[in-house]
Amino acid sequence: MPVRGALGGPRVLLRRLREVMAEPVSAQERLDKIVVLIAANMVAEVCSVYVLRVDASLELYATEGLSRDAVHLTVLRAGEGLVGMVAGEAQALNLPDAQSHPAYSYKPETGEEIYHSFLGVPVLRSGNTLGVLVVQNRAHRTYSEEEVEALQTTAMVLAEMIASGELSTLAKPGAEPAARRPVQIQGLALAEGIGLGRVVLHEPRVFVTNFIADDAQKELTRLDQSIDTLRASIDVMLEEEGMARAGEHRDVLEAYRMFAHDRGWLHKLREAVMTGLTAEAAVERVQSDTRARMLRQVDPYLRERLHDLDDLANRLLRELMGPDQGPRREELPDNAIIVARNMSPAALLDFDRTRLRGVVLEEGASTSHVAIVARALGVATVGQIANAAGLVDPGDAIIVDGDAGEVHVRPPAGLESAYAEKVRLRARRQEQYAVLRDRPAVSKDGERVNLLINAGLLVDLPHIAETGADGIGLFRTELQFMIAATLPRTGEQLRLYRAVLDAAGAKPVTFRTLDVGGDKVLPYLRAVEEENPALGWRAIRLGLDRPGLLRMQLRALLHAAAGRELKLMFPMVAAIDEFDRSRAMVERELTHLRRHGHKLPERMQIGAMVEVPSLLFALDEILDRVDFLSVGSNDLVQFLFAADRSNSRVSGRFDPLSPPALRALKAVVDAGRAHGKPVALCGELASRPLEALALIAIGYRTLSLSAAAIGPVKAMVLGLDVAAATKILDPLLVEKVNTPSIRERLRAFAEETGVPV
Repeated sequence: MPVRGALGGPRVLLRRLREVMAEPVSAQERLDKIVVLIAANMVAEVCSVYVLRVDASLELYATEGLSRDAVHLTVLRAGEGLVGMVAGEAQALNLPDAQSHPAYSYKPETGEEIYHSFLGVPVLRSGNTLGVLVVQNRAHRTYSEEEVEALQTTAMVLAEMIASGELSTLAKPGAEPAARRPVQIQGLALAEGIGLGRVVLHEPRVFVTNFIADDAQKELTRLDQSIDTLRASIDVMLEEEGMARAGEHRDVLEAYRMFAHDRGWLHKLREAVMTGLTAEAAVERVQSDTRARMLRQVDPYLRERLHDLDDLANRLLRELMGPDQGPRREELPDNAIIVARNMSPAALLDFDRTRLRGVVLEEGASTSHVAIVARALGVATVGQIANAAGLVDPGDAIIVDGDAGEVHVRPPAGLESAYAEKVRLRARRQEQYAVLRDRPAVSKDGERVNLLINAGLLVDLPHIAETGADGIGLFRTELQFMIAATLPRTGEQLRLYRAVLDAAGAKPVTFRTLDVGGDKVLPYLRAVEEENPALGWRAIRLGLDRPGLLRMQLRALLHAAAGRELKLMFPMVAAIDEFDRSRAMVERELTHLRRHGHKLPERMQIGAMVEVPSLLFALDEILDRVDFLSVGSNDLVQFLFAADRSNSRVSGRFDPLSPPALRALKAVVDAGRAHGKPVALCGELASRPLEALALIAIGYRTLSLSAAAIGPVKAMVLGLDVAAATKILDPLLVEKVNTPSIRERLRAFAEETGVPV
């Protein structure tokens, strides 16, 4: 039974389907007409549409050939029968004798026992299964490849009808189509807070609206021309030195080129066009099929290749449809929730923060730099949400619970109301913290703890007054570099540093010199491909090897602090020699300023960050040279446990509240006290009340944290008896305890003594 008119049949069918889709009829009438058209076109005795429901079952929504009484009556459990098998595997199933297949499930109300041949294809959108389309015949036969292709093409049109929500009117409560169902997903909490808003895709998908072609040959020509243009653009990017545009690495572009020249991919695209689809609809259909299969793979390498294919398909769609797809950043809704596979800190900072309510990432770890920036901005963020961008459409209602690590897509009204009330409660709690703003952080037994904020941009500066912070304990100078299109010159840096010091007034500010490299990439500087970027050419190593860059920054800082105190520290110092060379650069710049009659800082303090474990074994030597130390707990813990903080598989494997980590942190503060040198901690560890409690108990009296954490941590300090906490903690660090964490013991202490953590 060949497809009628060679491949003319599918084209005729698609044109007729377009007419039916435009008719002003009910959803059921439209579906009934569609199955009749498909059956007639494919000379099939049966055509049936099954729709995936919110309860994961499949309901018969329309049929031609089976008993009409079975419509909305026949329901298959998840994975039940051949139809359930097609839905679960997201692949076509073509059988000459369906009844002999071990997965065959007989539903007497359908009357399908007289039909033998079976062809079922998944109804897919963005790789997600929305239903199953089936044709059957009495004869024992295998459907041809052309017929399979034709049915898959038709299923694509059905997917848009299901995804539109049109069929929801036909469903009973609790049995609605899954396409627009509410979805709750558990992920990893990256930044506290609650965000209610509307989905904005960081990398907008190109949505195809014109599916059905009028001239197949014209569409083939469009497809071939766009593929040639795509290939040429990839070749051009590969010829560019270093990083290509948008921060793409050469190995990613090599993967793009490999896929773009893959004959199998091109053959599938051309086949889809020949069934009657437009070139862009063919790209979407082939990619949706590929995505559905690869999402079911467990091999992380194959999953990574899926992202490459998604990107390539989007590039090709933009070649076909033009680049202006998706909302511009200046057109963000007032309550934007950004959904992305992953993103850099610079990309997050590029969004208008007055309209940003939350971030959802497919990847992300709690100590990744994008998470740190999100916390600094006070934007609720959740990571580890598999296939996040494929589960949502732009404009979908969404809730990001950065406290519980949950994401709710298309939430029911009751849940949305409950979260709105939760947001109001959080606001009231913040008001309670605001009452503490002007109170010094002094514990119940009289220990004064200095609470400073981490900052990096001008918009962070009002937080000093808003929170009552004691100053800025870490000013991340690299953020200015990361959001700029070109390298900030000395004058631009000078203006920023002067504004920071003006805003702080009499309160101290500690500037960290440029900390780039690793996952903090500057698009205008040539990138160096490294096997282990976190252990590579970054921070002070880059500064010493590029002395012009560091010298320019030091000069701007010294000019900005003329007549005032300047505190600066060097990041990722691993050897005493690195600090000596860095300090010598400062002295040379001071000599230059004196020689030319420039006003100097009234007082200078130069310190180092303790982030690399080698310094733990050179504390006496470094403390003889520095004016202060500041512990960067994010990197120090990462290196102590050899656990990449941006790798979700290992980033949460080790607890910083473990005896080894706390012993290392205590060694630094004890050495500082012995040398009479101040020691602060400016990592994310200080931003969580329970962790801050542990730090205070082991001797830290200066903590630098996110602005949003000042209130909760201050409330904890005010309720804490430091001596009692130290008495609990000290034995746990001295004794040979066989425990990966003392978190629960500390939490129990806090509960027993009424300390809010």
